[in-house]
Amino acid sequence: MLKPGDKAPDFKLDADSGETVSLKDFKGKKVVLYFYPKDMTSGCTAEACDFRDSIKKFEKKNTVVIGVSADNSESHIKFKGKYNLPFTLLSDESKKVLHSYGVWQEKSMYGRKYMGIARTTFVIDEHGKIEKVYQKVKVPGHIDEILNDL
Repeated sequence: MLKPGDKAPDFKLDADSGETVSLKDFKGKKVVLYFYPKDMTSGCTAEACDFRDSIKKFEKKNTVVIGVSADNSESHIKFKGKYNLPFTLLSDESKKVLHSYGVWQEKSMYGRKYMGIARTTFVIDEHGKIEKVYQKVKVPGHIDEILNDL
């Protein structure tokens, strides 16, 4: 797993806008890069809506919010539209970026083991270095914790 002080792995992923987005597109701004398991699920929807409701606070801190999952762009477009999400969602169907950030992990539910995305948030500084890592994120209170740390 990446840790504070590490250089954040760059990426090129398809965005819900139809464009290809790279981490270096955001040089000079802080980036909250959050990885979430699945569009339209209860926890992921709550997390996305919490980011949505606080987006102005992030913008005042020269910070952009970007969500990443393995869902395809069409799924992201529906998710973003349904919940009026004012930030970019990126699709990593190949799971290459999920692996490079160490968030594609073995999970367990009801005794069954499977691979999936561990809900994790990275704060990346204006120069592309990881400033903070939030692992095993619990949605309630997460956004306030990030804002306090910024």
